[in-house]
Amino acid sequence: MSFKAEVRPLGGLLAWFACALVLLATPRVCRAQEADWQAQIRARVSNHDLPGALAIAEARLATAPEDAEAHYWRGRILAWTQKWPEAEAEYRKALAEAPKDSDILSGLAQLLHWQQRDAESLELLDRAQTLEPEDAAIAFQRAVALAALGRRDESEQAYRRAHALDPENPEVMKGLSSLNGEPKQELLIGNETDAFNYTNAANTQTIALVSHWRWNWITTFSSDTYERFGEKAEKFTGGATWRITHADAVTLGGAGAHDSGIVAKGEAFFNYDRGIHISKEGFVRGMEASFGPHWYWFSDARVLTLTSDVLLYLPREWTWEVAGIAARSHFSGTPADWQPSGMSRVSLPLGRIAARQISGNVFYQLGAEDFAQVDQIGSFSAHTYGGGTKFELTQHQAFNFFAAYQKRTNGQTQTSYGAGYDLHF
Repeated sequence: MSFKAEVRPLGGLLAWFACALVLLATPRVCRAQEADWQAQIRARVSNHDLPGALAIAEARLATAPEDAEAHYWRGRILAWTQKWPEAEAEYRKALAEAPKDSDILSGLAQLLHWQQRDAESLELLDRAQTLEPEDAAIAFQRAVALAALGRRDESEQAYRRAHALDPENPEVMKGLSSLNGEPKQELLIGNETDAFNYTNAANTQTIALVSHWRWNWITTFSSDTYERFGEKAEKFTGGATWRITHADAVTLGGAGAHDSGIVAKGEAFFNYDRGIHISKEGFVRGMEASFGPHWYWFSDARVLTLTSDVLLYLPREWTWEVAGIAARSHFSGTPADWQPSGMSRVSLPLGRIAARQISGNVFYQLGAEDFAQVDQIGSFSAHTYGGGTKFELTQHQAFNFFAAYQKRTNGQTQTSYGAGYDLHF
């Protein structure tokens, strides 16, 4: 009996001690489990396995539906996969649970920026900066949002703050230089020679000036001189582009010419352009789509073209452009006729020489190549193959070269080649 009486207190003490250990270890176990699921998500994201990362976040929410971190991660992943309404809902759930979390505020602000909702994005970033005044990433986001809203002076201040916080960040340096050191004028000079198998060669000289007056106003003026079929013509073109937002732009313009019967006497055009962010990780990263009519008035013909153009931004700085054209030609004494044509172009970087970029492109066209010249009107059965290269001489200078071969009906051919010089100042 005395032995049992002595054992009971010892057993109770051991039991109490074991319970205390469990209670003390429980928070550590929970923290370890929490760190584990977030580590798994980060690993999946690093391996570009977004569906797997999303499944982990959703599994976490199934056991902890009020976990702000889980809502935050689910929102990030949905945003990356272009499910923006669902992503925004997740971010706002996370923000409701943790209203002073700067990461959540920053993530939601980035999502709103992708949707061109920069005023709302800036409001969230202001809150985030109040919480984390020394965070360079938040300062950089504010600079981008302010620039998108056209508030240049404030954007410059934000870029300078981001640069002071993170002097080695190349994106910050690029953004700052885009405000302070970006050239406002672009001068383009070029020459094109067209050799035919049925007549003498033709030449075209072009000089153009593109002026960036403000972030949302651009003007373009160009002068072209044509030597074609024994005649000489001159054309002057002017146009203005207004950027409604950083993703939408409208262009209006026209041209007049001393035509000599080989180019249009007058032209007018309108174009609407829309840029769309698609994905940071997918095959198609972004897209530009444009549409517009272009009128040409010749001495004995009228032409209207309706052009729809799509430019896709692909990984590794590749782009793919596809354009479709419907052209209505009306000659004196004949009924109007509609004909289609199209073009596809792939552009890609070719490498660098002494840190200077070399890029190239190849293209294929079916139908008329240039409706501004009288010999192209109605040449809808022509096939054109070509390509070009661009050599960056300095940060503000470049040379470009191109060549093309066109095969028309009736055995006619045209071989074109040319060069140009591009100067930013």
